[in-house]
Amino acid sequence: MTSHFDDDDEMAAEYVLGVTDIAARQAAEARAKRDPAFAARIVDWEVHFSGLNSEFASVPAPDLMPQIEARLFPKAPKTPRWQRFWGVGPAVAVLAVAAWFAFVPGAPDLTATLAPQAQGVSYQAALTGSELTITRVAGADADSTHDYELWIIRGKDAPVSLGVLPAEGGRLTLTDFGEGMVLAVTLEPKGGSPTGNPTGPIVAAGPLTRA
Repeated sequence: MTSHFDDDDEMAAEYVLGVTDIAARQAAEARAKRDPAFAARIVDWEVHFSGLNSEFASVPAPDLMPQIEARLFPKAPKTPRWQRFWGVGPAVAVLAVAAWFAFVPGAPDLTATLAPQAQGVSYQAALTGSELTITRVAGADADSTHDYELWIIRGKDAPVSLGVLPAEGGRLTLTDFGEGMVLAVTLEPKGGSPTGNPTGPIVAAGPLTRA
């Protein structure tokens, strides 16, 4: 850790402590990807604050994957009415996600951490009003023959595609949403699932929770 505490140290320390809002957190993560010196400061502060962890007992994260996989890949799937939407082709799924950006305007109402399940890919999502912003925070692009596709699972309903995600994430309008609904990203053929149902492996997933 540097001997002189400056703005970069403050940004790195607040990131490690988790006291920043999601916009500042995403900014720090984006900077760490392109600035090795700043990434090193984050590591320094993680080491500096590591002693605080001894004050807290470990709490295992809930295992939601069996439920998510059952929703995304049911053994006997029904053909829901929304699936007819896919008759117009996977290109519509690409249009569902607007231009992606790095910062979230205003304080989000709901957030989600889409934890990595395959390929080391993870995302952060924030819902402000009806605007959902999703940003990739770890992992590499899909290969040239595949795309990452975003899905939402509402209760016991079949998963609904929210579109093919651009490289780093995207922004879209989300209706009929609520706390506890699950966002999931699957690896699909180029252009999105050809069937309107998830066909590839889940690479990241997590529930929407109150911010």
